Amino acid sequence: MSFEHVTYICTEKARSITQTLLDVPYGDGDGEKLDVYVPSSSSPDVPLLIYFHGGYWQFLSKDESGFLAVPLVQRGVVVVAVGYSIAPKGDMDLMVSQVRRSLVSVIQQYSHISGLYLCGHSAGAHLAAMVLSTDWTQYNISPQIKGAFLVSGVYDLQPILSTYVNEPLKMTEEVAIRNSPSHFLPQLTRSSASCDIVVAVAQNDSPEFRKQSEEYFKALESAGLKVSFEDVPNTDHFNIIEQLVDENYHLTKLLLKMMGKS
Repeated sequence: MSFEHVTYICTEKARSITQTLLDVPYGDGDGEKLDVYVPSSSSPDVPLLIYFHGGYWQFLSKDESGFLAVPLVQRGVVVVAVGYSIAPKGDMDLMVSQVRRSLVSVIQQYSHISGLYLCGHSAGAHLAAMVLSTDWTQYNISPQIKGAFLVSGVYDLQPILSTYVNEPLKMTEEVAIRNSPSHFLPQLTRSSASCDIVVAVAQNDSPEFRKQSEEYFKALESAGLKVSFEDVPNTDHFNIIEQLVDENYHLTKLLLKMMGKS
């Protein structure tokens, strides 16, 4: 069964067992919408997790990104799946701007939450890392992001400039540099110093994904940030994230523990 099929089926399951708010706008663009999965029980201690999907910035969408909501919503966590304008409709500058604005919108709409957390997979981990590296003064907010799960991510875009991945993105070297989290460690340190960061990689991820995760983890650690590294055994680039549908999966347990819901 393909990754898209698994995540679609599990997203449909999440929508059937939770209260959902679909296509909530966070901006004026066609792709600037959120899907919100809300726990049925109202508790004063409600953490919120924002999920940024992967797909090499050119595939997938928020519409099959609710799969991880099933075990989280049952523990009282609000899950928000973010839509953004994938290539060729959107370019890298726009996507980074969109995910930052999505967080601003979530904070404005859900000011009562007990904690804000991020999770991103592959391209989504890159976008989550760029959110962590935001200078929020230009947005007139100062979000307290408590934790972030960066799963099988890309943190330096320059190596993909000469690959097929860049064909629809059309990134120049300048665009790649200004959208690479590895170049924004000082800003991340200022914006997200108190954030617990987990950098996770699949045992069977490609050498480049493994290299980038290891190097980004070491850079965060050297900068004095609260970061841990998870090398997840018996996983590949796709099932490392799709297994978040299972409450007994290692990363699901870590995520729930981080949010005080274990």
